[in-house]
Amino acid sequence: MKKILLASIFIGSFAFAQVKGDIQVPDMNYKLKPGKGVETVQANCLMCHTFGYMLNQGKQSKKFWRGKVNKMVNAFKAPIAKKDQDIIVNYLATQYGNGK
Repeated sequence: MKKILLASIFIGSFAFAQVKGDIQVPDMNYKLKPGKGVETVQANCLMCHTFGYMLNQGKQSKKFWRGKVNKMVNAFKAPIAKKDQDIIVNYLATQYGNGK
């Protein structure tokens, strides 16, 4: 019981932590590789997250990229037209794919 109480106090103490002054978040400028469909990727994907999120996925299969785009549309309700979804998947599979 003591361990739970101590853990609760420790974790709860972070809720009251304060920082004085402004906090600056560094700007990470990720550049996408040029290629067919890059404009569609820029127009549709940047509205929700940085390109770093996509690039940090590593080289993946076309099936993987299709799954990611489907998740963005179905789970997160990204307003991406069907034709644009295909363009995005093809771009990602070509530029950041593993050939599978």
